[in-house]
Formats: sequence, structure tokens, C-alpha cells
Amino acid sequence: MTSLLSAATTIKVSSTLEKAGKKHLIDGSPETCWTSQQGLPQYIQISFPERVVPESIHLTFQGGFVGTRCSVKTSTSDGDWTLLTHIFPEDINKRQEFPLPTASISDAGIERLRLEFEESSDFFGRITVYDLKLFGSHV
Repeated sequence: MTSLLSAATTIKVSSTLEKAGKKHLIDGSPETCWTSQQGLPQYIQISFPERVVPESIHLTFQGGFVGTRCSVKTSTSDGDWTLLTHIFPEDINKRQEFPLPTASISDAGIERLRLEFEESSDFFGRITVYDLKLFGSHV
């Protein structure tokens, strides 16, 4: 498997709390993070420079601010989102790996992936992610 995140990857987020911006999702530093504002749902949206087939997501949350129910959605250039699967992260500080069902992704691949956090372990609905990794193959 290959990392699908690069300098050419575009990341959008639903909201950002103060200086905890989206660039910190993939900067590799254990001391920086993305934190959303309060309220649900929150999301991380990734646009790839070429079509890909994602195979697994790795997330490191801050305990107490975990997206405990997350819809993983995919899209091609037409803009319609298709539900790929749900993942259920634990309320812990350790990296968690979630395999994705590649059988439901066509051989043509996808252009965008969206992690939509529907529930949070934080009473106010905030999400804090220290690290995001996405592995798979290029089409």
C-alpha cells in the first residue's frame, strides 16, 4: 500500500478552532493537531490529484475529543457523495486503523473522500485529530 496523501492533495475541513488548522492533520508532528469548533457533524474532505482506491485510514485522536461515529463517503468529479462505510473509533489517544471495503469502489477509483463525524465523545461535539494517514493505490 502507498500513502495517498501528498503536497498535491487538497484538504478541507468543516471548521477550525483557533490555530489548530487542517495543515496539522498530515504534518507528521505529534505536537500539532486539527480541532473543530463545537457542533456536529464535522468533516474532513480530501481531494486527490488523480484517481485512487483507498484501502485503509489511520487516525490519531485526542482522547475525549474523538469522532466516535464516522461516515466514510466517496465521490468522483460529478460531486455526488456515496456512503462507503461507517467506522467507530474508540475514545483513546492511540493511532487507530480502519480497513475500507474496496470491493464497492470501481476500478476507475475515486477523486474525493470525506470523513463525516456524526458523533463525538466530547459533549460539545468537538473533534481533535493529531494525525491522519490514508493508504491505498493509484489508478
